[in-house]
Amino acid sequence: MASPKILYEDEDILVVNKPAGIMVHGDGRTKNKTISDWILKTRPEMKEVGEPARFHGKDGDVKIITRPGIVHRLDKDTTGVLIIAKNTYAYRFLKKQFRERSIKKTYIAIVHGSVKEERGVIDRPIGRSAADFRKRSASRGAKGDLRQAITTYRTVKRFEEKTKDGLKKYSLLELFPKTGRTHQIRVHLKAIGHPIVSDNLYAGKLGGGLSLDRPALHAKSVSFFNLSGKSVAVEAPMPADFETALSSVA
Repeated sequence: MASPKILYEDEDILVVNKPAGIMVHGDGRTKNKTISDWILKTRPEMKEVGEPARFHGKDGDVKIITRPGIVHRLDKDTTGVLIIAKNTYAYRFLKKQFRERSIKKTYIAIVHGSVKEERGVIDRPIGRSAADFRKRSASRGAKGDLRQAITTYRTVKRFEEKTKDGLKKYSLLELFPKTGRTHQIRVHLKAIGHPIVSDNLYAGKLGGGLSLDRPALHAKSVSFFNLSGKSVAVEAPMPADFETALSSVA
């Protein structure tokens, strides 16, 4: 497993740059190494920080998954900034900021199509997909409890790629989620007709492009208050596969 790079650290809080292909914590099914495993190996004193997750197995057994210091998640193939609490007080302090939506997060994504608007707001509640248990949905067919979800965005760049099937259009977006629902950005971008490139779960027939082999989503930056009351802003550099993809159409 590629070790995450530390971007910021003080006595209470750790911020790392999560690599692609690594889950933040286990799900009770896979045995691949996770960020939680890395924390337990490098910071064993953090074992009791935070709350464990409970997963119900097919046999009815409940599996308890340790999540040391984990206050939020990134999807397995999403890169970028991840905040980790080093002690219980910091955990509660950060969770409170997430609940109050005072933590500001910025993502970048490469999406299919030419986004017309320079700026926009996607305000669509999210529920579970009626067609696929793995997916969430912001459409009328969503089932279960629909939870408020808001994402604002800014169009940074529009560009094209010449392929054997013709000209493909893409846009580079900067995104600012105001809520933190599962798959929120991926679901919202699909809902407005601009799914993330190479997102096998949500892009459908549009599929991949630009030689990217994972969803083109990166958690660029985060800002929060540390326990001293100081505002902290942390940024993760653009990942290499993003740079390669964008340089190929420059």
